[in-house]
Amino acid sequence: MIEVKLPDGSLKEYEKGVTPADIAKSISEGLFRNSIGALINGKLVDLDTEINENSSLKIITLKDEEAPTIYRHTMAHIMALAVKRIYGHDKVKVAIGPVIQNGFYYDFDLEEKIVEEDFPKIEQEMKKIVKENYEITHEKVSKEEAKDFFKDEPYKLELIEDIDDDLVSIYRLGEFVDLCKGPHLPSTGFIKQFKILSVSGAYWRGDENNKMLQRIYATAFPKKKELDEYLTFLEEAKKRDHRKLGPRLGLFMIDPEVAPGMPFFLKRGSRALSELMNFSREIHEKYGYFEVQTPLIMNVDLWHKSGHWDHYKENMFFTEKEDVEMAVKPMNCPGHIVVFKRDMKSYRDLPIRMFEFGKVHRYERSGVLHGLFRVRYFTQDDAHIFCTNEQIERELVSVMDLTEELYSTFGFEYEANLSTMPEDHMGDVETWDKAIDALKGALKKKNVPYVINDGDGAFYGPKIDFYVTDSLGRKWQCATLQLDFQMPERFDITYIDENNEHVRPVMLHRAIFGSIERFFGILIENFEGAFPTWLSPEQVSIISVSEKFNEEAEKFANKLKSEGIRVSLNTTNATVGYKIREEQMKKIPYMIVYGEKEAEGNTINIRTRNNKNINDVKIEDFINTIKKEIKNRALNLSY
Repeated sequence: MIEVKLPDGSLKEYEKGVTPADIAKSISEGLFRNSIGALINGKLVDLDTEINENSSLKIITLKDEEAPTIYRHTMAHIMALAVKRIYGHDKVKVAIGPVIQNGFYYDFDLEEKIVEEDFPKIEQEMKKIVKENYEITHEKVSKEEAKDFFKDEPYKLELIEDIDDDLVSIYRLGEFVDLCKGPHLPSTGFIKQFKILSVSGAYWRGDENNKMLQRIYATAFPKKKELDEYLTFLEEAKKRDHRKLGPRLGLFMIDPEVAPGMPFFLKRGSRALSELMNFSREIHEKYGYFEVQTPLIMNVDLWHKSGHWDHYKENMFFTEKEDVEMAVKPMNCPGHIVVFKRDMKSYRDLPIRMFEFGKVHRYERSGVLHGLFRVRYFTQDDAHIFCTNEQIERELVSVMDLTEELYSTFGFEYEANLSTMPEDHMGDVETWDKAIDALKGALKKKNVPYVINDGDGAFYGPKIDFYVTDSLGRKWQCATLQLDFQMPERFDITYIDENNEHVRPVMLHRAIFGSIERFFGILIENFEGAFPTWLSPEQVSIISVSEKFNEEAEKFANKLKSEGIRVSLNTTNATVGYKIREEQMKKIPYMIVYGEKEAEGNTINIRTRNNKNINDVKIEDFINTIKKEIKNRALNLSY
C-alpha cells in the first residue's frame, strides 16, 4: 500500500499502481468526469499514470491554472492531424508543437504555402477531430521501434537521436502518432473553443542554417467567453503595436537595408527620449549617483579580462585598426571598472554609484529582431555601485526604492524574478550562495513578491529582473539588478579599509529602464501613443484659423514656449477641420484653434486629444495648469 496526500492535506491509502483517474473516481463521479490530468509531486502527468510510491496528488480540471498547459498541448496535436489530413499525410512533415504563453504553435514542412485564407478549413477539420472525440493513448517504446514509427518523419528522427533514455514516449489520437512527453487530455473532445491566429516562417531548431518551416500559431480556451475576451485583447494589442504606431507618429524608424535591428529616432521620438533621460538623471542625482561616459569601442584585452570573451563573444561585434583588435561594447561594466581604477579609493569613498546612458551593441539573429523590443543597438540607463560587504543590503534596498519611484511615475506596478547560478558561470558556489542570499534578504526587506528562476543568472553573478504590468495586463521585463563578486576579483580592484588594508569591493550592476529604447516601445503600447503631457513630444498644438491670424498665433506659440511648454504651430493653408484631424493624429494632449476671438481677448477654447472641449479659459490659468501638470509628471490630462 502507498499513501497519497491530497491538496486539503488529507492522506489516503491505495494499492501500488493506482492512477489519478482511479483516485478521482473514488472521490466523486463529478471529479472523475471533469478531470483532465494530474499533478504528482509537482509534475504534470496523464490521468492514467501509475503511482507506485508515497506521493502528493492534485487532480487537474479545466478550472485549474495548470489546465492550459494540458489542453493547449493537446490542441497542437489536433492541429497537426488536421493539417496532415488537409494537405496529405505523405506531403506534410511535422516538427514540434509546444505550448507558449496564451497559446501554442506547430511547425510544418510542406511545399504548399499556408496563408490566412486557409485558416477556416484547418479549423473546420480540427472541429471534426474534436467531435470524433478520439481517445488519446500514451505508450513508451524502444528507440528502434520509435524510429520505425517515424521513418517518414525526418524531424522526429532527429529528435529521437537526441533522446538519452532507452525508451521513447509517444501519443496516439486517431490515425496520428506523435513523439511527445505529454501530458494530454484523455480524449480530443474536451476543448471546442479555439482559434488559429497567424502563420510565419521559422527555422528548424531556431538555426538559420536549417530549413525554413511554416509555423502556425493558435490558442484555445474552455469557454467561448474566454476565447472572445482574448481575441478582443489581441485586437487591442494590435492597435497599440509600437512597430506601426512609432513610425506613424514620427517617433522612430528602422531601415533593415541600412542598419537591421538598429532604430533611427526621429524628431518627435528624440524629444520624448530626452524627457525620459532627463527624468532618469533627476532621480539618479537624488539617489547619489554621478554620471560618466565611456568609449563605445575598447581593446579586446579588456573583454578577455572581464570574461565576456569566454562567455559572450558570439554576441559581440569586433573591428581592427593598426593591428589592434577592438570590440564594440556589449555592456558598460568593464568601462566603469576602468574609471574606478583611475585612483586609489578609501572606505570613506564607498559606496560609489556610477551612472551612464551607455550605448551597447549585441548581435541578435535577424529572425528574432522585433521593433524596439529586440534590437542590436540600445541605450542602457546603466549604473554600477562599488560598496563594502556591510553596505550590500542597504544599496540593494536603495536600488529598489529608486525603481519603485521611477515605475510609479508611469503607473506601473512591478514584481521580481530571482535568477540563480547558470551552468556557464565564473567563481565558486560558496560565493554565489552568498550573493543569492543577499538578494533574497533585500527582496524580503522590501516585501517584493518574487519567483526563483534556477540557473538563469548572468555568468558573473545572480540577478533580480523586475517585471512591470502595462494597461493591458501584459508583463514586461525591464529593470535588472545583479550582485557581482567576480569582476572585482578579475580586475583586481580594491579600496583601503579602516585598518589601512587593501580590500575587494562588491560590485552591483543595475539598469532601471533596462533598455531605454525597449522601455519607450513599452510606453508607446501602454499609452497607445498618447503620452502623458510631460512626455509628449509636443504638449500644445496651436492651429491658426487662416493666414490672417498666423502672426498672432505665432506670438501666442512663442509665449507658451517661453514658459517651457513644447508647442507645434499649424499655419498651413488646409481647412481648419483638416488641420484639427492632422494634429489629433499626432495625439498631442491639447489643441487651441486660434482665430479672431483668441487674438482680441484673453481667453482661449481648448480641445483635448480625447475630443473634450473647454471654452473661455483664461490664458494665464491655462499656462499655470499645464506647467503644474508637466512639473508633477501627471499621468492624466488636467482638462
